[in-house]
Amino acid sequence: MNINEVFSSAKWLGPENYGDDGFFFIRGRFTVDEVKSATLRVIGLGFFHCYVNGKRVGNDYFLPLSTDFETRKNYPVDEILTGHRIYVPEYDITSLLHSGENIIAIHFGGGWYTCEVENSSYGDPKAIWRIFGEDKNGTFDFASDETNKIAPSFVKDYHFTYTETQDLCHGTVDALEENFDDSAWHNACPAKPLETEYLFTDCPADKLIYTVEAKKIKDGDGYTVYDCGKNISGYPVLKLKGAKGEKVELVCSEELTDTYNLNPEFIHGQREFYICSGKEMQSKPLFTWFTFRYFAVYGNAEVECVEIIHSDVKITSAFKSDNELLNWIHDTYVNTQLSNMHTGIPSDCPHLERRGYTGDGQLACHAAMNILDGESFYRKWIGDIRDCQDTLTGHVQYTAPYIRSGGGPGGWGGAIVEVPYQFYKHYGDKSVLEECYPQMLRYFDYLESKSQADLVISDKEGQWCLGDWCTPESIVLPAPFVNNYFYIKSLNRCIEIAKIIGKAEDIDDFESRIERRKAAIMTAYFNKWDGNFLGGRQGANAFAVDIGLGDERTYENMVKDYRKRGGYDTGIFGTDILTRILFEHGDGQLAADLLLSETVHSFGEMKRLGATSLWEYWPQSLRDRSHSHPMFGAVAAYLYDYLLGIRAKEGSAGYQEIIISPVLVDNINNLEGHRTLKAGKVSVSYEKKDSAVTFDIEIPKNLPAEFIFDGEIYKLNQSKNHFEF
Repeated sequence: MNINEVFSSAKWLGPENYGDDGFFFIRGRFTVDEVKSATLRVIGLGFFHCYVNGKRVGNDYFLPLSTDFETRKNYPVDEILTGHRIYVPEYDITSLLHSGENIIAIHFGGGWYTCEVENSSYGDPKAIWRIFGEDKNGTFDFASDETNKIAPSFVKDYHFTYTETQDLCHGTVDALEENFDDSAWHNACPAKPLETEYLFTDCPADKLIYTVEAKKIKDGDGYTVYDCGKNISGYPVLKLKGAKGEKVELVCSEELTDTYNLNPEFIHGQREFYICSGKEMQSKPLFTWFTFRYFAVYGNAEVECVEIIHSDVKITSAFKSDNELLNWIHDTYVNTQLSNMHTGIPSDCPHLERRGYTGDGQLACHAAMNILDGESFYRKWIGDIRDCQDTLTGHVQYTAPYIRSGGGPGGWGGAIVEVPYQFYKHYGDKSVLEECYPQMLRYFDYLESKSQADLVISDKEGQWCLGDWCTPESIVLPAPFVNNYFYIKSLNRCIEIAKIIGKAEDIDDFESRIERRKAAIMTAYFNKWDGNFLGGRQGANAFAVDIGLGDERTYENMVKDYRKRGGYDTGIFGTDILTRILFEHGDGQLAADLLLSETVHSFGEMKRLGATSLWEYWPQSLRDRSHSHPMFGAVAAYLYDYLLGIRAKEGSAGYQEIIISPVLVDNINNLEGHRTLKAGKVSVSYEKKDSAVTFDIEIPKNLPAEFIFDGEIYKLNQSKNHFEF
């Protein structure tokens, strides 16, 4: 839709001249009489807060959702992105209106639209609104125009990813109130409209999910340190008690030093500054969030609570066992994933970068879809991935929405195939495959253009060309090896997709490309004398086995090596692939042993060191940075797929038919959990006692299901089922 279809005669508004601050209030007036219905459509860029007659509209945070809003000049360099979109928030405001004059007030400014990253932003702050409905006199339609008043905000010195200053002595602190006097304000000026597609979405916005009480752990010289109990995304809420002009500083960190001070390496710049008004006032960040477990308050303020903020994506599954570490892996992944779901994108980290990396996102999407109600969220993000493809070459960016970042042509760009594929397998909607299929083919052509001797050897000139990432020691897997793996995997996905959407004529070409690419990997990286790929290091044999390469020694070597190693030496992709391949090939015990390992590069070591969200790097790696990255948590999918054993039947989609086939391993004697599918809730539990095992399985109505154990297949009743062996 275009702007007129959504906003009618409304105009984008801003100030006549932009200063250094870039935060503003707009106030408009309109008159109604005995309202029967009223709808508000409103956008403020970057983020906004909207009030009608002094009452907040909705309970959403950090809108509008992050998208590739509009074209940026020469950005990305020498490319033209496929699409640009903005999602329009819409609210029923009937209950907020009264007969007579009404006031709409919008506080807008910082966010992804205005934030300058890599020396580029979309544009200056602006806002637009339209209110339409019916009162006793008939229909009405009011819109933002030059009669609206505008003034600079009290929010200053802002950077979206880490800091904000609020000058509470400023005269606009109460500008959202109905009776605020704006008579001295200037009229707003028309701002440049967005050249974009205006859309609506049911993708969940950020919301206040819950609050926690912070525990005071240290009184220092002029500051106090607090502990939230776990690493979260959100912010502390303070009661400011300082004299007029007195400053209060809030600093957040993921970790402490040995002396119970904030560890500066994990502050990541996260600071909020308040200039007190002289009145007691509750205050919190307005246009940013922080990610932290610990925080310090400098100055005269009390901590009221800590608000946990992220996308309102519901947890619809559960997992629990008698193994404490396994439970920790599950719960810590869930906390990390949710902390990284903001503004409609799955981010790499919720503080340093906050970007929708296509590598991180495609890697963890299967686990997220297993555990969360992610259909609307990922449908929106697939749109972002589609938008970020270059129309000239077919190149898919490393982040969606696009921000100049690092990545590679396989594990990142391959998201154009993998995320729609996983979406279809989980939710059964083949329309996403049909919509994305032409772009998948364009991406394959791009990979062909970046190949030599049938190996993907580069990506866009001047950009990174990663294969795997975040290995505990220096990466030894050549990028062409890993990127050819992802190309072959994507081609295999598209053979399946082509059958689903009626494009069987493309399959011969896919199969031909696969054979050529496999031959290139075998020639370049297979050791005929011992059956290994690249010495079997960092999961190389797992990559190969997953696409049908090597010989009978390759898998055997992998199993032998990791039994001896007793832990992971793999990066973000290798960890996921290795774990899954072991489960798929009947070596679930070894997969569980790796998950439960307590070597220096392990989940067990993270837990021992006090982690409450997953780290970007394994402990004792060559680097340590963010302590809230969901990438390694991709393996949480297999707690459901294999340990609980809830899987889709081969060839089905949307879990319309399922099998229950739990993998029993040592160190787990009791296990229970459930997944909520479209058909309903599927529950599985088992208990091992002496030499016996009992299973209890519950299946919803009208869901065909089979139970497989010890090679035998049992039909399941569509209610409660009990088995003893």
